[in-house]
Amino acid sequence: METSFAEGLNEFEKYMGVKGYSTGTKQAYASHLVRFFEWLEGKGIRDVRRVGKDLLRAYLLHLSELRTGEDKPLGWGTVCVRVRSVKRFFEYLEATQQILINPAEVIQEPKRKTRLPKFVLSEEQVETFLGSCDLSTPAGIRSRAILEVFYSTGIRLGELLALRVEDINLDEELLRVNEGKGAKDRVVPLGKQAAVFLKSYLSEIRPKLVRKGADDGRLWMSLYGTPLSVPSVQLMVKVVAKKAGIEKLVSPHTLRHTFATHMVKNGADIILVSQLLGHSDLRSTQIYVKVAGVDVKKSHADTHPREKDKVEKEFLEPVIFWKRGPAHA
Repeated sequence: METSFAEGLNEFEKYMGVKGYSTGTKQAYASHLVRFFEWLEGKGIRDVRRVGKDLLRAYLLHLSELRTGEDKPLGWGTVCVRVRSVKRFFEYLEATQQILINPAEVIQEPKRKTRLPKFVLSEEQVETFLGSCDLSTPAGIRSRAILEVFYSTGIRLGELLALRVEDINLDEELLRVNEGKGAKDRVVPLGKQAAVFLKSYLSEIRPKLVRKGADDGRLWMSLYGTPLSVPSVQLMVKVVAKKAGIEKLVSPHTLRHTFATHMVKNGADIILVSQLLGHSDLRSTQIYVKVAGVDVKKSHADTHPREKDKVEKEFLEPVIFWKRGPAHA
């Protein structure tokens, strides 16, 4: 029996829900699969079981040739998520025994060229930036709380907006991130300054913003009593940065980069930083070693057991027990 694209996509979305995929991931995969199905229909294919390895390789080539409105190739991240959506879809088909062999095993996401963050705030700039919020207004207190949480935890914008009141533990100064990237949960420390401003927001500001009988538990509320949106936070960060006199573009992701860079620069273990950021691959975190300008040689000298002893020692010369002479030639 032929499996239509619409039916397959509908069942795949249900499957992702059962597997605990985040809302953002489900929407992204569905959107990119629609484009994939449209490409297949252009090739005269209307049944997923007719898709083979050669066709998927041709789709990869198609993605590499696509251009944006500015006549630029698709970004690395866009290509990766399009490929990933196809791979996850065929893995689902195989897992549910709708296909016997998974043809998508042959395609891989393109490798990313190591790119350093374009801009990271200095510690002095962070102080000026955070201090530029107007604490005489509800919006200013909320902005300061948001920015303190960003810098203290390094969480992503989507993760910040998904926070609920019950995810905050002010007593232990911890923050729970639910369904982060890759549908993974994690708990991260909340710095003392972030905890202070978050407590002020929760006790003084949020109760006044929530509409009566309409509190769904979201942490961050707009002045209209609705959950804060992505554009609202992005604009708020830009406005505060401009007020602080920072000429370069500052975004929520800039604060994430800044958090990681400052942690590494001040001696945090790279694996710990990776866990705090929610990275699935340590290589994603290692760029901050370069950004922070960490002196690897000095770090080795300070931490290796054979090097870190500060007491001068008389080093022994190696003893040569024998030398190869003419008799042994």
